[in-house]
Amino acid sequence: MDALARLPPLRETIAAHGLDARKRLGQHFLLDLNLTRRIARAAAPLGEGTVIEVGPGPGGLTRALLLEGAARVIAIEVDRRAIAALQELQEAAAGRLDLLTADALEVDLAGLGPRPRRIVANLPYNVSTALLVRWLHQAGQVSDMVLMFQKEVADRLAAMPRSKDYGRLSVLAQHVCAVQRLFDVAPSAFVPPPKGPRNLASPISSAWPSSCGPKPPNWPRGASRHSRESDPRRREPQQPARTA
Repeated sequence: MDALARLPPLRETIAAHGLDARKRLGQHFLLDLNLTRRIARAAAPLGEGTVIEVGPGPGGLTRALLLEGAARVIAIEVDRRAIAALQELQEAAAGRLDLLTADALEVDLAGLGPRPRRIVANLPYNVSTALLVRWLHQAGQVSDMVLMFQKEVADRLAAMPRSKDYGRLSVLAQHVCAVQRLFDVAPSAFVPPPKGPRNLASPISSAWPSSCGPKPPNWPRGASRHSRESDPRRREPQQPARTA
């Protein structure tokens, strides 16, 4: 823990490695350690199995996961600019952090560390829904997920039947998982700030940590019908209002 505490502030890390957030990668970094540790605690317990993080960027949430006692973190990052910064964090983590340079949409969860696996991530804006749908199709490989989404996506995930936000994504997520909204995050918490708040949502409620289990027998027909709008091969375009 002492080595993690001695790491430079994240703003210095970003400046040293030229990690300006790239719009085409959907990047909005979280730098407030109090906030990232709150997110990490929402994913507890972290002391066994594997935590999978997607899009760590300069490593703000990664640091928090390690400080909160994660036994092993696998960080998946497609932006090669971030790797040098993450390697500094890896050295401080004393064997608890593995880096995977890859597109998360092409990664098979079954090959990522021992169970229980939990996914904890501030998801890149432009692929957040596509990633979630891919993971829902691999639900038997994870025990739970705590994910930062645009607010409109979180509204859809947690929507009640017959409400204005209820749709195919709601059906797909709730067919597999117990969805729980956790808390909102103000735009000012991000670098650069988005145009609207984001929301931390847990597609698997902490009250039922095993609720994201194997696909039900009727999965193939229902899922293919309800997930068309969120096919993981179709990346979402950037939208002006981002949240949850």
